[in-house]
Amino acid sequence: MDYPALERAARRGAATELVRHAASELEQVVSGRRALRAVRHPLGFVCLPVLRDGPRGVCVHVFGPADPVLTDHQVHCHSWELTSTVLYGRLGNRRMRIRDETEHPTHRVFDVHSDPSGVDELRPTERLVRCLPGTEQTSSRGQTYALPAGEFHTTVVPDGRPAATLVLGLTLPGRADLSLGPLGAPGHRVVRSMCDAAQTARIARAAVRRIHEPEPEPPA
Repeated sequence: MDYPALERAARRGAATELVRHAASELEQVVSGRRALRAVRHPLGFVCLPVLRDGPRGVCVHVFGPADPVLTDHQVHCHSWELTSTVLYGRLGNRRMRIRDETEHPTHRVFDVHSDPSGVDELRPTERLVRCLPGTEQTSSRGQTYALPAGEFHTTVVPDGRPAATLVLGLTLPGRADLSLGPLGAPGHRVVRSMCDAAQTARIARAAVRRIHEPEPEPPA
């Protein structure tokens, strides 16, 4: 998979090309030609990491109603720029308005340290903030959206139906992964569980099927 080519396709809005690339990668997983393993993310989706190339990465994120959210630190920001194309379904991103606040804070900022073993360590910092909801953007099949590094947001599946995205990420130097948590919450760890080969193939097969199916009508 060619990251610069995918990035150029995303910039010009070539959704058909991006969807074709994603389907091709997933089909290789289904057939066994790709040996990657899906990872169940604490934020309630499954990640299939199809490319890791230094600061660049490409993943397919699969959202389903059966995937539990394992952390209450859902408002977060990335150390990397994100460009995401919806492969099927609908996905909503709500940007949050954050300001430093010591007298009447709503949240504490946590540093997120991710270990290659799959353990995320959330460490409380001294920074207290007030968090207010900002604008929400809902994207549908074939639409591309971007989130800059350092922007706090939360992601939701608006109608509870399955959805998937092709995610391009570019890590920026000097940036940190952060999340917002309760004011008095201690530091803790969250474990990302790895799927086995059969589970990964089933997830990829279901995603490929939905990519090729017509989009269902939204509920009345």
